[in-house]
Amino acid sequence: MDYDVAIVGGGPAGSTLGALLKKYHPHLGIAIFEREQFPREHVGESQLPPIGKILDEMGCWDKVEAANFPIKIGATYRWGTSPELWDFEFLPIAQFRDEPRPARFINQRQQTAFQVDRAAYDHILLEHAAELGCEVFYRSAATPVIEQPGEIASLSLSDGRTVTARYYVDAAGGTGVLRRPLGVEVDVPTSLKNVAFWSYWDNAEWAVEIGTGATRVQVMSIGSGWIWFIPLSPTRTSIGLVCPAAYYKESGLSPEGIYLESLPKDPRIAGLIRNATREDKVYGTKDWSFLAQQSAGKNWFLAGESVGFADPILAAGMTLAQTGARELAYIIPALLRDGTENHWLKQWYEDTQKKRIGQHIRFADFWYSSNGQFTDLQAYTSEIAKDAGLQMNPQKAFQWLGTGGFTNDTTGQAGIGGLDLAGLKQITQKFTRGTVSWQLNKYNRFKLNLRNATRGQAPLFENGRITADISYSRGQKTLVLSGMYALLVEVLKKHKTAQSIYEALHSYFQQRHDLGAPVKLLVHHALQALEVLVLEGWVQGSVKPGLPYLKLETPVEGDIIHTNRD
Repeated sequence: MDYDVAIVGGGPAGSTLGALLKKYHPHLGIAIFEREQFPREHVGESQLPPIGKILDEMGCWDKVEAANFPIKIGATYRWGTSPELWDFEFLPIAQFRDEPRPARFINQRQQTAFQVDRAAYDHILLEHAAELGCEVFYRSAATPVIEQPGEIASLSLSDGRTVTARYYVDAAGGTGVLRRPLGVEVDVPTSLKNVAFWSYWDNAEWAVEIGTGATRVQVMSIGSGWIWFIPLSPTRTSIGLVCPAAYYKESGLSPEGIYLESLPKDPRIAGLIRNATREDKVYGTKDWSFLAQQSAGKNWFLAGESVGFADPILAAGMTLAQTGARELAYIIPALLRDGTENHWLKQWYEDTQKKRIGQHIRFADFWYSSNGQFTDLQAYTSEIAKDAGLQMNPQKAFQWLGTGGFTNDTTGQAGIGGLDLAGLKQITQKFTRGTVSWQLNKYNRFKLNLRNATRGQAPLFENGRITADISYSRGQKTLVLSGMYALLVEVLKKHKTAQSIYEALHSYFQQRHDLGAPVKLLVHHALQALEVLVLEGWVQGSVKPGLPYLKLETPVEGDIIHTNRD
């Protein structure tokens, strides 16, 4: 059995990779080897909005939407130093319109996400890849045959057959089916060592139902950890406990025992399951973040959670997996065409996965640091800042992380984990019960600063083709001239004052009717990107007496992040 690409693992990373490879390059031979028979249960049900665009590109949005999974519009938290409930929503709830389902991937559905039953969701995606032409093999465990260090010679299947390919991809999750035999080590860049236990409940009440099938997940902090509550259908809900591994060990309880002991500790969760019935099995897993030291080799790649795993507090697992798999679906064909000329894409993939997953691991640490149950982690934020070349005490480091230390989750935008920079500042303000400032408010003149920066290139993936954007690197920072950042660089070439920059942005967006968002919102997103450029030194601010300033504010109560109003 010989293929162009052999993918080990049929989860969202493997099916996304296979589907997009066949969509854009139907002549390629693609095989996906999955050790289990689908459908099968799997944890990690809560998504973020970027997945919708990937599903649409794969051509399976309609299939997923037809499954009638709940629409996720955000989350309700009991988190931080206060017991009060607060909401984070993907779009202002007042703007959400009730509409019939199934719906198309347009308008508000581009800003929302799904809460999926993974048994059904993973099966839909893998069968879609098969319909596009991937050869899918269920109950086919694969083991790599390695004859030369760092190179895969073939795969040996559980039925005795041998598979050869031009490229092999480990998309089999944290087990590292290919990663471990290749000798790729993993780092654990965090002091978090949690475990998770979960089960599924029938007929639990939804905390809130908005319109037709929309709701928020519930994330409730308790003394021993936190509880997730994720409706998967009108009648089925995933409820899980995350707690420190040390606490679980010291409790002396069984997985089922500690799970059932914990749920009544939160009155909101206890009320929602009062009349519900739990399915028999309680599942468990080690919930430790990790990051592979290498994600690409001579004839192989790692994709999805084989590359790394970030704590589930941010619900980013599937987004990271499917985003990376999409990028790989563009990169592999380019390497097959010309591995020498396009070798830089392999290094870009490695650097990007490491940076992106690493940022989410650090952001999870930041999130836990703010919680009363994990206060010992706040000192660790100094180490995170040190990695970025900054010397700060824990309090300063925590503030830095929450006001700009995470800014590169999506090329061309400022934000991470579904939060834009303004939302991140608001979260920090809520966690610290202080006032968070904007660097932009300190200056009224701005100048682009590319001094001592090295010019390079970064790939842009669109419609099956790769084009190269200009990038600049200086120290540990990289500026990719894409999206808002490309626009700002052009604006700064012509405008220096705060007022003229604002007016230029406003004028530009007034003419862009195709962007489908209010001009005021687009200008605000551009100013957030400018804040990042100032924070990272790509733009220098100065003061000239008599000139007006920008006046950005971080509200205590906003349209996106606010006290729970249910």
